[in-house]
Amino acid sequence: MVNVAVYARVSSDRQKKNETIVSQTAALREHARQMGAVLPAEWVFEDDGYSGATLTRPALERLRDLVAAVQIDVVLCYSPDRLARKFAYQALLIEEFARAGTRVEFVKGPRGDSPEDQLMVQFQGMFAEYEKAQILERYRRGKAHRARAGSVNVLSGAPFGYHYRRRSDQLGAGYEVVHHEAILVTEMFRRYADEGVSIAALARWLTEKGVPTRTGKNRWDRSVIWAMLRNPAYKGTAVFGKTMVDNTPAGLNRVARLAGRSTPRPTRVVDRPRDEWVEIPVPALVSEEIFERVAARLEENTRFAPRNTKTTPSLLQGLAACSGCGYGYYRTSTRTTNKKIYYYRCLGSDDYRYENGRVCWNKPVRADYLDETVWEHITKLISDPTLIRTEIDSRLRQARDSDPAKRERGQVELALTKTTTAIARMIEAVPGTAGHT
Repeated sequence: MVNVAVYARVSSDRQKKNETIVSQTAALREHARQMGAVLPAEWVFEDDGYSGATLTRPALERLRDLVAAVQIDVVLCYSPDRLARKFAYQALLIEEFARAGTRVEFVKGPRGDSPEDQLMVQFQGMFAEYEKAQILERYRRGKAHRARAGSVNVLSGAPFGYHYRRRSDQLGAGYEVVHHEAILVTEMFRRYADEGVSIAALARWLTEKGVPTRTGKNRWDRSVIWAMLRNPAYKGTAVFGKTMVDNTPAGLNRVARLAGRSTPRPTRVVDRPRDEWVEIPVPALVSEEIFERVAARLEENTRFAPRNTKTTPSLLQGLAACSGCGYGYYRTSTRTTNKKIYYYRCLGSDDYRYENGRVCWNKPVRADYLDETVWEHITKLISDPTLIRTEIDSRLRQARDSDPAKRERGQVELALTKTTTAIARMIEAVPGTAGHT
Protein backbone atom coordinates (compact mmCIF):
# COMPACT_ATOMS: atom_id res chain seq x y z
CA MET A 1 0.00 0.00 0.00
CA VAL A 2 1.34 3.43 -0.98
CA ASN A 3 1.42 6.20 1.64
CA VAL A 4 0.56 9.57 0.11
CA ALA A 5 0.50 13.18 1.30
CA VAL A 6 -0.94 15.99 -0.81
CA TYR A 7 -0.06 19.69 -1.03
CA ALA A 8 -2.19 22.48 -2.55
CA ARG A 9 -1.57 26.23 -2.71
CA VAL A 10 -3.17 29.42 -4.00
CA SER A 11 -1.65 32.87 -3.63
CA SER A 12 -4.09 35.67 -4.53
CA ASP A 13 -7.27 36.86 -2.86
CA ARG A 14 -9.10 36.27 -6.14
CA GLN A 15 -8.03 32.65 -6.18
CA LYS A 16 -9.14 32.28 -2.55
CA LYS A 17 -12.52 33.80 -3.40
CA ASN A 18 -12.97 31.45 -6.35
CA GLU A 19 -12.12 28.49 -4.08
CA THR A 20 -9.50 27.18 -6.49
CA ILE A 21 -7.70 25.49 -3.61
CA VAL A 22 -10.83 23.38 -3.05
CA SER A 23 -10.72 22.18 -6.65
CA GLN A 24 -6.99 21.49 -6.35
CA THR A 25 -7.46 19.40 -3.24
CA ALA A 26 -10.37 17.53 -4.81
CA ALA A 27 -8.25 16.66 -7.85
CA LEU A 28 -5.41 15.50 -5.63
CA ARG A 29 -7.72 13.32 -3.53
CA GLU A 30 -9.16 11.77 -6.68
CA HIS A 31 -5.68 11.10 -8.06
CA ALA A 32 -4.67 9.44 -4.78
CA ARG A 33 -7.84 7.30 -4.91
CA GLN A 34 -7.05 6.17 -8.44
CA MET A 35 -3.57 5.19 -7.26
CA GLY A 36 -5.13 3.06 -4.53
CA ALA A 37 -3.08 4.99 -1.99
CA VAL A 38 -3.65 5.64 1.71
CA LEU A 39 -4.32 9.36 2.37
CA PRO A 40 -4.94 10.24 6.05
CA ALA A 41 -6.96 13.43 6.57
CA GLU A 42 -4.09 15.04 8.49
CA TRP A 43 -1.77 14.52 5.53
CA VAL A 44 -3.64 17.04 3.36
CA PHE A 45 -1.69 20.32 3.45
CA GLU A 46 -3.15 23.57 2.10
CA ASP A 47 -1.49 27.01 1.93
CA ASP A 48 -4.39 29.36 1.23
CA GLY A 49 -3.19 32.81 0.17
CA TYR A 50 0.59 32.24 0.24
CA SER A 51 2.98 33.13 -2.54
CA GLY A 52 4.97 30.42 -4.26
CA ALA A 53 7.94 32.78 -4.44
CA THR A 54 8.92 31.92 -0.86
CA LEU A 55 9.45 28.73 1.12
CA THR A 56 8.08 30.27 4.32
CA ARG A 57 4.62 28.73 4.18
CA PRO A 58 2.96 27.11 7.22
CA ALA A 59 1.50 24.05 5.47
CA LEU A 60 4.67 23.47 3.45
CA GLU A 61 6.73 23.65 6.65
CA ARG A 62 4.53 21.00 8.26
CA LEU A 63 4.76 18.81 5.15
CA ARG A 64 8.56 19.01 5.12
CA ASP A 65 8.69 18.12 8.82
CA LEU A 66 6.37 15.16 8.23
CA VAL A 67 8.40 13.84 5.29
CA ALA A 68 11.57 14.05 7.38
CA ALA A 69 9.96 12.13 10.24
CA VAL A 70 7.66 9.61 8.55
CA GLN A 71 8.13 7.25 5.63
CA ILE A 72 5.92 8.75 2.91
CA ASP A 73 6.10 7.22 -0.54
CA VAL A 74 4.62 10.03 -2.64
CA VAL A 75 3.86 13.73 -2.22
CA LEU A 76 1.15 14.75 -4.67
CA CYS A 77 1.00 18.29 -6.01
CA TYR A 78 -1.29 19.72 -8.67
CA SER A 79 1.49 21.25 -10.82
CA PRO A 80 5.13 22.33 -10.39
CA ASP A 81 4.22 26.01 -9.97
CA ARG A 82 1.90 25.09 -7.05
CA LEU A 83 4.89 23.59 -5.26
CA ALA A 84 7.04 26.69 -5.85
CA ARG A 85 7.24 29.55 -8.30
CA LYS A 86 11.03 29.57 -8.33
CA PHE A 87 12.91 26.83 -10.11
CA ALA A 88 15.61 26.76 -7.41
CA TYR A 89 12.97 26.18 -4.73
CA GLN A 90 11.36 23.39 -6.75
CA ALA A 91 14.71 21.65 -7.15
CA LEU A 92 15.49 22.10 -3.45
CA LEU A 93 12.18 20.59 -2.31
CA ILE A 94 12.26 17.69 -4.77
CA GLU A 95 15.84 16.83 -3.74
CA GLU A 96 14.99 17.15 -0.03
CA PHE A 97 12.03 14.80 -0.40
CA ALA A 98 14.09 12.37 -2.50
CA ARG A 99 16.72 12.12 0.25
CA ALA A 100 13.94 11.02 2.60
CA GLY A 101 12.80 8.39 0.10
CA THR A 102 9.76 10.34 -1.06
CA ARG A 103 8.81 10.91 -4.69
CA VAL A 104 7.06 14.10 -5.83
CA GLU A 105 4.32 13.54 -8.39
CA PHE A 106 2.30 16.19 -10.25
CA VAL A 107 -1.26 15.77 -11.51
CA LYS A 108 -0.63 18.32 -14.28
CA GLY A 109 2.91 17.57 -15.29
CA PRO A 110 5.46 14.82 -15.88
CA ARG A 111 4.82 11.75 -13.73
CA GLY A 112 7.82 9.58 -14.40
CA ASP A 113 11.35 9.53 -13.03
CA SER A 114 13.10 9.36 -16.38
CA PRO A 115 15.69 12.01 -17.28
CA GLU A 116 13.25 13.42 -19.83
CA ASP A 117 10.52 13.85 -17.21
CA GLN A 118 12.92 15.47 -14.78
CA LEU A 119 14.06 17.85 -17.52
CA MET A 120 10.43 18.74 -18.26
CA VAL A 121 9.82 19.56 -14.58
CA GLN A 122 12.84 21.84 -14.62
CA PHE A 123 11.59 23.61 -17.75
CA GLN A 124 8.15 24.11 -16.21
CA GLY A 125 9.75 25.52 -13.06
CA MET A 126 11.81 28.02 -15.06
CA PHE A 127 8.79 29.06 -17.13
CA ALA A 128 6.66 29.54 -13.97
CA GLU A 129 9.37 31.69 -12.39
CA TYR A 130 9.74 33.76 -15.54
CA GLU A 131 5.97 34.18 -15.88
CA LYS A 132 5.59 35.45 -12.29
CA ALA A 133 8.51 37.87 -12.63
CA GLN A 134 7.11 39.15 -15.93
CA ILE A 135 3.62 39.72 -14.49
CA LEU A 136 4.96 41.53 -11.42
CA GLU A 137 7.25 43.75 -13.47
CA ARG A 138 4.52 44.73 -15.93
CA TYR A 139 2.16 45.46 -13.05
CA ARG A 140 4.77 47.56 -11.24
CA ARG A 141 5.78 49.56 -14.28
CA GLY A 142 2.17 50.20 -15.27
CA LYS A 143 1.26 51.55 -11.84
CA ALA A 144 4.45 53.64 -11.62
CA HIS A 145 3.71 55.17 -15.05
CA ARG A 146 0.16 56.11 -14.01
CA ALA A 147 1.45 57.55 -10.72
CA ARG A 148 4.00 59.75 -12.52
CA ALA A 149 1.17 60.93 -14.76
CA GLY A 150 -0.67 62.11 -11.65
CA SER A 151 -3.34 59.40 -11.54
CA VAL A 152 -4.73 58.67 -8.07
CA ASN A 153 -6.24 55.33 -9.08
CA VAL A 154 -2.91 53.58 -8.37
CA LEU A 155 -3.54 54.19 -4.65
CA SER A 156 -5.55 51.68 -2.67
CA GLY A 157 -7.90 54.23 -1.09
CA ALA A 158 -8.22 57.61 0.62
CA PRO A 159 -7.21 58.41 4.21
CA PHE A 160 -9.51 59.91 6.84
CA GLY A 161 -10.67 63.35 5.69
CA TYR A 162 -11.08 62.32 2.05
CA HIS A 163 -13.42 60.25 -0.08
CA TYR A 164 -11.93 58.17 -2.89
CA ARG A 165 -13.75 58.97 -6.13
CA ARG A 166 -13.57 56.06 -8.52
CA ARG A 167 -12.73 56.56 -12.15
CA SER A 168 -15.69 57.02 -14.49
CA ASP A 169 -16.20 57.81 -18.17
CA GLN A 170 -16.45 61.52 -17.33
CA LEU A 171 -13.82 61.89 -14.56
CA GLY A 172 -10.66 60.18 -13.47
CA ALA A 173 -10.07 58.86 -9.97
CA GLY A 174 -9.39 61.44 -7.29
CA TYR A 175 -9.61 62.52 -3.66
CA GLU A 176 -12.68 64.51 -2.58
CA VAL A 177 -12.61 66.39 0.74
CA VAL A 178 -15.08 65.22 3.39
CA HIS A 179 -15.64 68.53 5.19
CA HIS A 180 -16.64 67.33 8.68
CA GLU A 181 -13.65 64.94 8.73
CA ALA A 182 -11.32 67.58 7.28
CA ILE A 183 -12.16 69.92 10.18
CA LEU A 184 -11.05 67.24 12.66
CA VAL A 185 -7.84 66.57 10.74
CA THR A 186 -6.95 70.27 10.65
CA GLU A 187 -7.65 70.64 14.38
CA MET A 188 -5.59 67.52 15.16
CA PHE A 189 -2.55 68.89 13.34
CA ARG A 190 -2.96 72.30 15.01
CA ARG A 191 -3.17 70.84 18.51
CA TYR A 192 -0.13 68.66 17.99
CA ALA A 193 1.98 71.41 16.39
CA ASP A 194 0.92 74.46 18.42
CA GLU A 195 -0.37 73.21 21.76
CA GLY A 196 1.97 70.26 22.33
CA VAL A 197 -0.90 67.81 22.80
CA SER A 198 0.26 64.19 22.97
CA ILE A 199 -0.77 61.49 20.51
CA ALA A 200 -2.54 59.64 23.34
CA ALA A 201 -4.58 62.76 24.16
CA LEU A 202 -5.50 63.18 20.47
CA ALA A 203 -6.67 59.56 20.35
CA ARG A 204 -8.88 60.10 23.42
CA TRP A 205 -10.25 63.35 21.94
CA LEU A 206 -11.28 61.72 18.65
CA THR A 207 -12.75 58.71 20.46
CA GLU A 208 -14.88 61.04 22.61
CA LYS A 209 -16.08 62.80 19.46
CA GLY A 210 -17.71 59.54 18.41
CA VAL A 211 -16.42 59.80 14.85
CA PRO A 212 -15.52 56.39 13.41
CA THR A 213 -12.09 55.75 11.92
CA ARG A 214 -11.62 55.10 8.22
CA THR A 215 -12.04 51.38 8.93
CA GLY A 216 -15.24 51.95 10.93
CA LYS A 217 -13.87 51.52 14.46
CA ASN A 218 -15.24 53.70 17.27
CA ARG A 219 -11.97 53.70 19.18
CA TRP A 220 -8.95 55.59 17.88
CA ASP A 221 -5.58 53.95 18.50
CA ARG A 222 -2.31 55.82 18.94
CA SER A 223 -0.83 54.08 15.92
CA VAL A 224 -3.62 55.46 13.70
CA ILE A 225 -2.98 59.04 14.87
CA TRP A 226 0.76 58.59 14.42
CA ALA A 227 0.29 57.36 10.84
CA MET A 228 -2.04 60.27 10.02
CA LEU A 229 0.45 62.84 11.32
CA ARG A 230 3.09 61.36 8.98
CA ASN A 231 0.84 61.11 5.91
CA PRO A 232 1.98 63.71 3.30
CA ALA A 233 -1.42 63.54 1.59
CA TYR A 234 -2.72 66.05 4.16
CA LYS A 235 -0.29 68.70 2.89
CA GLY A 236 -1.46 68.09 -0.69
CA THR A 237 0.92 65.36 -1.86
CA ALA A 238 -0.24 61.75 -1.86
CA VAL A 239 2.60 59.27 -2.33
CA PHE A 240 2.80 56.10 -4.41
CA GLY A 241 5.55 53.62 -3.59
CA LYS A 242 6.02 54.77 -0.01
CA THR A 243 6.43 51.18 1.19
CA MET A 244 7.74 47.95 -0.26
CA VAL A 245 7.50 44.25 0.53
CA ASP A 246 10.32 42.66 2.48
CA ASN A 247 10.68 38.87 2.31
CA THR A 248 11.36 38.71 6.05
CA PRO A 249 8.33 37.09 7.73
CA ALA A 250 6.18 39.39 9.83
CA GLY A 251 6.56 39.01 13.60
CA LEU A 252 4.06 37.48 15.99
CA ASN A 253 3.31 38.55 19.51
CA ARG A 254 3.87 36.06 22.28
CA VAL A 255 0.19 35.15 22.67
CA ALA A 256 -0.03 34.17 19.00
CA ARG A 257 3.18 32.12 19.21
CA LEU A 258 1.99 30.24 22.30
CA ALA A 259 -1.32 29.53 20.56
CA GLY A 260 0.55 27.97 17.66
CA ARG A 261 -0.62 30.55 15.13
CA SER A 262 1.49 31.50 12.12
CA THR A 263 1.94 34.76 10.28
CA PRO A 264 -0.89 35.52 7.82
CA ARG A 265 1.71 36.49 5.25
CA PRO A 266 5.30 35.31 4.79
CA THR A 267 6.42 38.90 4.15
CA ARG A 268 6.26 42.27 5.85
CA VAL A 269 5.95 45.84 4.63
CA VAL A 270 8.79 48.32 5.21
CA ASP A 271 9.39 51.95 4.23
CA ARG A 272 10.91 52.64 0.83
CA PRO A 273 13.74 55.22 0.50
CA ARG A 274 12.39 58.77 0.27
CA ASP A 275 13.95 59.47 -3.14
CA GLU A 276 11.94 56.58 -4.69
CA TRP A 277 8.54 58.03 -3.81
CA VAL A 278 6.23 59.17 -6.59
CA GLU A 279 4.19 62.21 -5.53
CA ILE A 280 0.62 62.80 -6.72
CA PRO A 281 -1.11 66.16 -6.08
CA VAL A 282 -4.34 66.02 -4.05
CA PRO A 283 -6.38 68.67 -2.16
CA ALA A 284 -4.46 69.86 0.93
CA LEU A 285 -6.02 69.96 4.40
CA VAL A 286 -3.07 71.55 6.27
CA SER A 287 -0.32 73.93 5.26
CA GLU A 288 3.21 72.85 4.41
CA GLU A 289 4.54 74.82 7.37
CA ILE A 290 2.32 73.06 9.93
CA PHE A 291 3.10 69.65 8.43
CA GLU A 292 6.86 70.31 8.73
CA ARG A 293 6.51 71.40 12.36
CA VAL A 294 4.57 68.24 13.12
CA ALA A 295 7.25 66.13 11.41
CA ALA A 296 9.97 67.88 13.47
CA ARG A 297 8.15 67.14 16.72
CA LEU A 298 7.62 63.49 15.74
CA GLU A 299 11.34 63.16 15.04
CA GLU A 300 12.20 64.75 18.37
CA ASN A 301 9.83 62.44 20.24
CA THR A 302 11.35 59.41 18.55
CA ARG A 303 14.86 60.44 19.57
CA PHE A 304 14.11 61.28 23.20
CA ALA A 305 11.25 58.87 23.97
CA PRO A 306 11.62 57.03 27.32
CA ARG A 307 10.89 53.74 25.56
CA ASN A 308 14.06 54.10 23.47
CA THR A 309 16.15 51.26 24.92
CA LYS A 310 18.99 51.18 22.40
CA THR A 311 21.39 53.19 24.56
CA THR A 312 20.81 51.09 27.70
CA PRO A 313 20.28 47.43 26.79
CA SER A 314 18.52 45.05 29.15
CA LEU A 315 18.89 41.34 29.69
CA LEU A 316 15.27 40.24 29.15
CA GLN A 317 14.05 42.79 26.61
CA GLY A 318 11.74 40.84 24.27
CA LEU A 319 12.20 37.58 26.22
CA ALA A 320 10.15 37.89 29.42
CA ALA A 321 6.46 36.97 29.33
CA CYS A 322 3.56 37.32 31.75
CA SER A 323 2.41 34.07 33.36
CA GLY A 324 -1.09 35.52 33.82
CA CYS A 325 -2.13 36.66 30.34
CA GLY A 326 0.73 35.43 28.14
CA TYR A 327 1.66 38.83 26.73
CA GLY A 328 5.30 39.91 26.64
CA TYR A 329 6.95 42.32 29.04
CA TYR A 330 8.44 45.58 27.82
CA ARG A 331 10.87 47.80 29.66
CA THR A 332 9.80 51.13 31.11
CA SER A 333 11.35 53.47 33.67
CA THR A 334 10.69 56.01 36.38
CA ARG A 335 12.98 58.61 37.90
CA THR A 336 13.57 59.24 41.58
CA THR A 337 15.39 62.22 43.05
CA ASN A 338 18.81 60.78 42.34
CA LYS A 339 18.52 57.88 39.86
CA LYS A 340 16.52 56.21 37.12
CA ILE A 341 14.86 52.86 37.88
CA TYR A 342 13.87 50.41 35.13
CA TYR A 343 10.89 48.06 35.27
CA TYR A 344 9.46 45.26 33.14
CA ARG A 345 5.76 45.91 32.50
CA CYS A 346 3.18 43.55 30.99
CA LEU A 347 1.63 44.68 27.70
CA GLY A 348 -1.73 43.42 28.92
CA SER A 349 -1.73 45.87 31.83
CA ASP A 350 -1.88 48.98 29.63
CA ASP A 351 -5.38 50.47 29.45
CA TYR A 352 -4.85 52.35 26.20
CA ARG A 353 -3.97 49.23 24.19
CA TYR A 354 -7.38 47.56 24.55
CA GLU A 355 -10.87 48.75 23.80
CA ASN A 356 -12.31 47.62 27.14
CA GLY A 357 -9.25 48.49 29.20
CA ARG A 358 -6.42 46.40 30.58
CA VAL A 359 -6.65 42.61 30.39
CA CYS A 360 -4.00 41.84 33.02
CA TRP A 361 -3.55 43.08 36.59
CA ASN A 362 0.00 41.90 37.25
CA LYS A 363 2.27 44.60 38.61
CA PRO A 364 5.57 45.74 37.01
CA VAL A 365 8.78 44.00 38.10
CA ARG A 366 12.06 45.75 38.92
CA ALA A 367 14.36 45.05 35.96
CA ASP A 368 17.58 44.89 38.01
CA TYR A 369 16.12 42.34 40.44
CA LEU A 370 14.73 40.09 37.70
CA ASP A 371 17.87 40.36 35.56
CA GLU A 372 20.06 39.32 38.46
CA THR A 373 17.86 36.32 39.34
CA VAL A 374 17.71 35.09 35.74
CA TRP A 375 21.41 35.61 35.17
CA GLU A 376 22.31 33.53 38.24
CA HIS A 377 20.12 30.72 36.90
CA ILE A 378 21.70 30.93 33.43
CA THR A 379 25.27 30.88 34.75
CA LYS A 380 24.48 27.77 36.77
CA LEU A 381 22.96 26.15 33.71
CA ILE A 382 25.83 26.85 31.32
CA SER A 383 28.43 25.89 33.93
CA ASP A 384 27.02 22.34 33.83
CA PRO A 385 26.59 21.28 30.15
CA THR A 386 25.17 17.91 31.22
CA LEU A 387 21.91 19.65 32.14
CA ILE A 388 21.54 20.98 28.60
CA ARG A 389 22.49 17.63 27.05
CA THR A 390 19.98 15.83 29.28
CA GLU A 391 17.17 18.12 28.13
CA ILE A 392 18.12 17.71 24.46
CA ASP A 393 18.26 13.91 24.77
CA SER A 394 14.90 13.88 26.53
CA ARG A 395 13.20 15.85 23.75
CA LEU A 396 14.77 13.77 20.98
CA ARG A 397 13.77 10.55 22.74
CA GLN A 398 10.21 11.80 23.11
CA ALA A 399 10.11 12.65 19.39
CA ARG A 400 11.40 9.22 18.35
CA ASP A 401 8.93 7.37 20.57
CA SER A 402 5.86 9.37 19.55
CA ASP A 403 3.23 8.42 16.94
CA PRO A 404 4.91 8.60 13.51
CA ALA A 405 2.05 10.61 12.02
CA LYS A 406 2.50 13.32 14.64
CA ARG A 407 6.25 13.20 15.06
CA GLU A 408 7.55 16.39 13.54
CA ARG A 409 11.17 16.74 14.41
CA GLY A 410 11.36 20.29 13.14
CA GLN A 411 9.34 21.51 16.14
CA VAL A 412 11.91 20.09 18.55
CA GLU A 413 14.83 21.46 16.59
CA LEU A 414 13.15 24.86 16.41
CA ALA A 415 12.62 24.92 20.17
CA LEU A 416 16.26 24.01 20.79
CA THR A 417 17.43 26.70 18.37
CA LYS A 418 15.31 29.30 20.13
CA THR A 419 16.69 28.23 23.51
CA THR A 420 20.28 28.48 22.30
CA THR A 421 19.63 31.88 20.71
CA ALA A 422 17.99 33.19 23.88
CA ILE A 423 20.94 32.08 26.02
CA ALA A 424 23.37 33.72 23.60
CA ARG A 425 21.40 36.97 23.71
CA MET A 426 21.39 36.93 27.50
CA ILE A 427 25.15 36.43 27.61
CA GLU A 428 25.76 39.28 25.14
CA ALA A 429 23.39 41.62 26.98
CA VAL A 430 25.39 41.59 30.23
CA PRO A 431 28.53 43.79 30.02
CA GLY A 432 31.81 42.05 30.60
CA THR A 433 30.49 38.51 30.10
CA ALA A 434 30.96 38.07 26.36
CA GLY A 435 33.23 35.13 25.69
CA HIS A 436 33.04 33.84 29.32
CA THR A 437 30.96 31.13 30.94
